[in-house]
Amino acid sequence: MKFAAQRVLGCDLHVWTAHTGLDTAPIGRFLSRPPAQPALDDGRYRAALAAGRPDRRPIFTGADGARLVWPAGQREKADAIVLATGYRPDLPCLAGLDGALDADGNPRHREGLATGVQGLAFVGPEWQRSLSSNSLRGVGRDAERIARRLAAQLARQ
Repeated sequence: MKFAAQRVLGCDLHVWTAHTGLDTAPIGRFLSRPPAQPALDDGRYRAALAAGRPDRRPIFTGADGARLVWPAGQREKADAIVLATGYRPDLPCLAGLDGALDADGNPRHREGLATGVQGLAFVGPEWQRSLSSNSLRGVGRDAERIARRLAAQLARQ
């Protein structure tokens, strides 16, 4: 995992990306392979991971009531589960749709609309349209755009 400073020149990095327009600049279409985005950190996350906090493990394989089932079969009570932005797509359900995924299992799309499957769209991939596409700051904007474009596609049919 790569880390980047949360604050640059006294301001939160998100302020800089919003102020400069990088947050919304539609440059994702020019990237053949999006660069991995680092975790923004003031040093606390890196220190916590180095010290073994939080208890980092592979994702659970199932749930049984309020208990998670881990790969080795053990069960553990969970009060809450939060699946946050920033994870990689895992879309085996689309493997049968010719042209939906590339050889690495990533969505084939142009600004969120699938390039090989009519009526299929994605929201949340890194650099879908911009730097903020895979974050809560940008996913809503991209979702609105996808909804408009899909509606236009359907109206033309």
